[in-house]
Amino acid sequence: MNLLGRASELAVLDGVLSDVRRGESRLLVLRGEAGIGKTTLLTQLVRTAPEMSVVRAVGMESEMELAFASLHQLCAPMLHLLPRLAAPQRQALEIVFGLSEGASPDRFLVGLATLSLLSEAAEERPLLCVIDDAQWLDKASALSLTFVARRLMAEPIGMVFATRAPVPELAHLPELEVRGLRQADARTLLSSTVRFPLDAQVRDRIIAETRGNPLALLELPQGLTATQLAGGFGPLGTQDLSAHIQESFLRQLRPLSDQGRRLLLLASAEPLGDPLLLWYAAQRLGIAPAATEEVEAQGLLTVGDRVRFRHPLLRSAVYQSAPLTERRSAHRALADATDPGVDPDRRAWHRAQATVGVDETVADELEHSAGRARSRGGAAAAAAFLTRSAELTPDAAERGRRTIAAAQATFDAGQSEEALALLATAELAPLDNLQRARLERLRAGITFVSTRGREAPALLLDAARRLRPLAPSMARETHLEAMAAAMFAGRLGHSHSIRETGEAALLAPSAPQPARATDLLLDGLATRFTAGYVAGVPGIRSALEAFGNPGTLSTGDARWLWLACRLAQDLWDDGLWRVLADSGVRMARQTGAVSMLPIALTYRAALHVHEGAFGPAAALLEEVDAITAATEAAPVKYGTMVLAAWSGDEAAAGKVIDEVMPDVAARGEGMAVGIQDWTYAVLHNANGRYADALAAAQRGCEHDDVGLYAWSLVELVEAGARCDATAVSAAALDRLIERARASGTEWALGVEACSRALLSGPQQAEPLYREAIARLDRSRGAVHATRARLLYGEWLRRQNRRVDAREQLRDAYQRFTRMGAKAFSDRARGELLATGETVRKRRPDTRDELTPQEKQIARLARQGFSNPDIGARLFLSPRTVEWHLAKVYAKLRIRSRHELSAALPNTGPELAQA
Repeated sequence: MNLLGRASELAVLDGVLSDVRRGESRLLVLRGEAGIGKTTLLTQLVRTAPEMSVVRAVGMESEMELAFASLHQLCAPMLHLLPRLAAPQRQALEIVFGLSEGASPDRFLVGLATLSLLSEAAEERPLLCVIDDAQWLDKASALSLTFVARRLMAEPIGMVFATRAPVPELAHLPELEVRGLRQADARTLLSSTVRFPLDAQVRDRIIAETRGNPLALLELPQGLTATQLAGGFGPLGTQDLSAHIQESFLRQLRPLSDQGRRLLLLASAEPLGDPLLLWYAAQRLGIAPAATEEVEAQGLLTVGDRVRFRHPLLRSAVYQSAPLTERRSAHRALADATDPGVDPDRRAWHRAQATVGVDETVADELEHSAGRARSRGGAAAAAAFLTRSAELTPDAAERGRRTIAAAQATFDAGQSEEALALLATAELAPLDNLQRARLERLRAGITFVSTRGREAPALLLDAARRLRPLAPSMARETHLEAMAAAMFAGRLGHSHSIRETGEAALLAPSAPQPARATDLLLDGLATRFTAGYVAGVPGIRSALEAFGNPGTLSTGDARWLWLACRLAQDLWDDGLWRVLADSGVRMARQTGAVSMLPIALTYRAALHVHEGAFGPAAALLEEVDAITAATEAAPVKYGTMVLAAWSGDEAAAGKVIDEVMPDVAARGEGMAVGIQDWTYAVLHNANGRYADALAAAQRGCEHDDVGLYAWSLVELVEAGARCDATAVSAAALDRLIERARASGTEWALGVEACSRALLSGPQQAEPLYREAIARLDRSRGAVHATRARLLYGEWLRRQNRRVDAREQLRDAYQRFTRMGAKAFSDRARGELLATGETVRKRRPDTRDELTPQEKQIARLARQGFSNPDIGARLFLSPRTVEWHLAKVYAKLRIRSRHELSAALPNTGPELAQA
C-alpha cells in the first residue's frame, strides 16, 4: 500500500474519524479517475479505525441491474439487528433482501429502514460504512444509501464513498477530489518501480502522460523491457488513461497459462466473490486447482473468504478482453454451478448472458425472475430481466408482449425516456388489439406523470376508448385517469377537455356489481363534468362515503383517495374531508407508501387550516417538505399556498408562487393557476386591498377548477361588495347559492348566508350574519366562522353600533391572533381601534425562536410520540431526534418533554389524528 504524497487526503479522512468518535455523523465522497488511489485511501481509513465497526460494499458493473445487491453487501453483517426495527421497516428489508415474501415495499421505506439499521448498529460501536466503486452501484442501492447519507446528523456513523465519475445520487454530498501525485512524489514512486536509471526525458514523459496517477506509475512499466523504458519506446499515447492501465494489466496476463486466464475470466464474470461457486464452475470447465495458485502467485487474484481482484480495472480488463465465446462459456459454467433453489435470478441472468440468438426457456426464466425482482421492490431489476427476456424471445407476438411489460417496469423504475424507447420497439411487433391498447395507455400514463399538463387528457382518453371492448375494468380506470388529467390541465388544457372526458366516461362499460368506490367515483365525476355541479352531487357523495369506509377499499381504490379529498372540498363537506384525509394519511403511513404520503399530508394540512389549527398544519407541511427533499420528488406546495393565504403571509405566498408557477405554466398545469388566483384573492381581501382581490377572484372564476372555483366565488362576492361592483358580486352570489344549497352542509350554507349578508340591506343583513356564525360554528370551518364574526363586527360599526361591534371584533381579533392569521387579525384590530377600544399588540411567541424542524419535533414530542415514532415520520434516526429535542429544551429553558405542553400551548386540533 503506497500513501506517498497523500498527507492532505489522509488529514481529511482523519477528520472524518475524529468527528465520528465524538458522536457526530460525517459523509465524504472520494472522486478521482481509475488508479488514482481511492481504494488505497479507503484501506488506510479502515486500518486507522480499529475501534469501529466497519461494513463495506463494492459496486460491480455486472450487478448494476440487480436491485439492492450493493445494499445487501453493506447490511449483511448487521442483519441480526433486524428484530429491533419497527415492523414495517423490518419487513421492508426482509423483502428486498429475499429473506421473506410480501408486497413490494416503497423504496423510501427501505431507505428509512436502512437508516434505522445503521443507527442501531452505531448504538453498539461507532460505525464506518465504506462504499467503493460507487459509480457501479445498482440504482436501488444508490438511492437508498444516498437517502441515508442525507438524513444522518447526530449518530456516530461515517459514510465514505469512492467513485471514478460523478454519481447523480451523490451530487450534494461533501466531496474530496483525489488528484495525481505532485511531480516530486511521482518521481519517487516511479523510481521505486523501475530498478534501473531512466532517461530524464523518458521519466518526465511518463509522469506527464500518467498525470501522476499512482496505479499507472506502478503498473505501466510492468512487462516493458529496460530498453523500451530507457529509450522511451513504451506504448503511451493519446488514449484514455484507464485504457493504458488496462493494457498494462493485459500484458501481465500474457505469461499466464490458458487455465489461469480462464480462471480469471470466470472470477470476473462472477460478481459475488463466492469461492465455492468459483471452484464449482471451474470444475465444469476442467480448470485444475493449480490455476488458483498461479494467479495468486502473480498477485492478480486473492481467494480467501472472498474472491478479490487486485484492482477493479484488472477485473474489467480480464472480462472485456476475453473473446465473446469464452465469456459465454464462463457464464454457462456459472449458471450450471448456481443452485436454482437458492439464487434462481442470478442463475437466469448467467444463462441469459450465455445464450446466443433466441431461447424461449431462458426468456421464460427471466420473466419469472422479473416477477420476483418486482416483489422485492426492484423495478429496475425487473426492467432489465424483462428487456433481456424480450430479446431472447423467438415468437414475435410474445416478444411484443414482453417488451410492453419491460416498458412498464422501466417506467415504474423512473426511466420515462427508456420506457418510451421500448414502446417504440414494441410497436414493431404484431400486437393484438388489447396489447396495442395497453401500449397506448402506458404511453399516455407516462405523459401524464411526466408533465401533468395539457397533452395527457387526450392521450388517456384515446387509450380508454381503445380498451372499452377489450378490458372493461381497465377502460374504466383509464377514463378516470383521463378526467383527473383534465382536472390538472384545467384552463391551460385544450378547449372543452374536461367536458369531453366526462362525456366519454359516460360511454364507459358498466361498473361491475357491487360497484367499487372507484366505479362510483367515475360515474359521479362524469355526471359532474357533463350535467353540472348540482346533478353530480348525489353520485359523488355516494362515492365519497364508499371511500370513507377503509375496510372495503382495494389497493386500486386507495390510490384515488387524493381525488376523493379534493371532491369533498368541492362538496363543502368537511366531515367527509376529515374522514378521507385521515384515512389517506393512515394508509400511507401503515403501508410505507412514501410516494403517496406528501399528497395525503397536504390534504390533511389544508383541513387543519380550515379548522384554524395553523401550527399543526405548518408541522405537516414541514413533513411534506422533508419527505420530498429526502426522496428528491417534485415539491408539493398547494398546502403551503393555502396556509400562506389564510396566514396573510404575502412574502411566503409570493415565494412559493415564484418557485412553482413557471414550471406548471410551461407544462400546462392549469389547476395551479386557479389556486394562485384564489391565494391572491384571499390575501388581498384580508389586507383590505379589495380592487386587487376583485381582479384575482375574477381570474379564479374564469374556469371551474374542482374544489377551488367556489372558494374564489366567496372572495369575489366580498371584493365586489367592497368595491361597489354589485352586479359582479350579485352574479357570483347566484352561482354560490346554487352550489351551497345542492351541498346542504353547514359549511356551505354558512358561507352562503355570510355572502348574502354582504349584499343585503340593514333589515336582512343582521339575521344572515347571525345565521352564518351559528352554522359555521357547527362545521369544522373555524377560519370561516371567525371571518363571519369579523364581517358582522365591521357591519355593526358602520351601523354606529360600537358596543355590539366591539364584542364581535374582539372575538374575531382574539381568534385570528391565536390561529396566526396575521392579516385578518390586523384588520380586526384596526376595526376595533376605530370603535375607540384600546388593543394591545401581540407579543412574540417563544416558539418563534425554534427552527421549523425543531418546532415540528417539539409538537410531536408534546403529543406523546416516542423518538423512534418521530424519526419514522420525519425520516430521521431516533438519536437525531434526541439531539434536536436537547436544543429545543435549551431554547425553551425546560428540561424534559413533560414541560413542552406549557412551553408550546395548543393552537387547535392536534396532529395525532394525522
